[in-house]
Amino acid sequence: MLTGKQKRFLRSKAMTMDALYQIGKEGLSDAFVAQIDDALEARELIKIKILKNSPEIAAEVGASLAEELGAEVAQIIGHTVVLYRKSEKKPRIELP
Repeated sequence: MLTGKQKRFLRSKAMTMDALYQIGKEGLSDAFVAQIDDALEARELIKIKILKNSPEIAAEVGASLAEELGAEVAQIIGHTVVLYRKSEKKPRIELP
């Protein structure tokens, strides 16, 4: 579980990032979740944009991905979800 200070730190890092993945009308698929899993291992912090034509809701997407992948939701704002999971092989982000 992330503390408020850690979430603020991660949000500040994510602010300058572009969305790495987009969820469209197809919604969440197993292949998409596998890609997110690989990206979290490589980058630790990713931003996902939910497009307007998607049937998914940002809060539900964030919660389901966090639960399925063992990640933490750092931020949900509008149609954007920021996920964080510490890398097992090469940790890059040092949380305060």
